[in-house]
Amino acid sequence: MNNQLAPDLDVTEWFNTPEPMTLADLRGRVVVLHAFQMLCPGCVLHGNPLAQKIHDQFASEGLVTLGLHTVFEHHEAMTPVSLRAFLHEFQLTFPVGVDRQSDGVPLTMRAYNMRGTPSLILIDRSGFIRHHFFGATTELTLGRVIGSLLDED
Repeated sequence: MNNQLAPDLDVTEWFNTPEPMTLADLRGRVVVLHAFQMLCPGCVLHGNPLAQKIHDQFASEGLVTLGLHTVFEHHEAMTPVSLRAFLHEFQLTFPVGVDRQSDGVPLTMRAYNMRGTPSLILIDRSGFIRHHFFGATTELTLGRVIGSLLDED
């Protein structure tokens, strides 16, 4: 999937942003798309803190971190109302969209061929997918990849 134009995000609601976010509006900036679920242990322990750290460290360099709450199990427990409280309690400050539900796999998750959560997708300034990580990713590896994308013209 690397070097493929990133599909549009199919989001029903946004948090931590006054306006809906689109990848087209973010062209010219490196985007980190962090897909997670509130009840995913790997997301809570690793993925979400890492995404917040990326946001905190690289926003001043023009990188945009977007969260995608992509629920494929326990739908009754992971509603937008619950998500709002979760974002507040875990102090996640980057924009987070709610992936549109479908029969089975949510639509953005399906469009990106994600295998599960946490997933981290890096999109270059031209809107192309450059890296797709699933599961735990080391900060060192991620920092090198982000640095190389930020250095590109």
